[in-house]
Amino acid sequence: MIYDRIKQAKVVPVIAIDNVRRALALADALMDGGLPVAEITFRTEAAAQVISMLAKERPDLLIGAGTILTIDNLNKAVDCGAQFGVAPGLNPKVLEAALRLGFPFSPGIMTPSDIEIALDMGVCVLKFFPAEAAGGLKMLSSLAAPYAHTGVKFIPTGGIDVNNCRDYLSKTFVLAVGGTWIATKENIAAGDWGTIKSNCEDLASKFAYDKHSANEA
Repeated sequence: MIYDRIKQAKVVPVIAIDNVRRALALADALMDGGLPVAEITFRTEAAAQVISMLAKERPDLLIGAGTILTIDNLNKAVDCGAQFGVAPGLNPKVLEAALRLGFPFSPGIMTPSDIEIALDMGVCVLKFFPAEAAGGLKMLSSLAAPYAHTGVKFIPTGGIDVNNCRDYLSKTFVLAVGGTWIATKENIAAGDWGTIKSNCEDLASKFAYDKHSANEA
């Protein structure tokens, strides 16, 4: 199951990449570092091509599509081979379309009303965004408390880094966290695969990520 693999990974690299030719080297750096998952955001024109290339050439990489704002984005993500999708907000039309397609999709939430809309539609893995700007872990803990009995889980993203990710991951209502620091646009543009691999190795070491159990999930 997709969310089992995300839970195993604990950290999802959120990636904006605008050069398709760097996609495979990026994927190799992530996987060699022990973190075979990536959320490729639709913030660049290259996103669809990158997702398509990775789906074909690096099938062991769990590939998500991020910043899905429209049904067109959603359809492109599915057509290109993305295995899950994420959005910064909750657009009921996009969520309904994802449900019809049977596509694992986590809309962004920031209020109790957002959570209730998602739960009412049958979705229980939600992105908390922008996490730190919206009040951080204290805010998320307050939001999660009234819904603990529903089994809802959150993927906080926005302001998450190596210094605070452990605090988020210590909470049972946090499935995983998303972060851009693992593979920044600057790292990718410079071809700094060593730093990306090192960032992944650091996380894998901290959280004892088990690649084998994730692949079996």
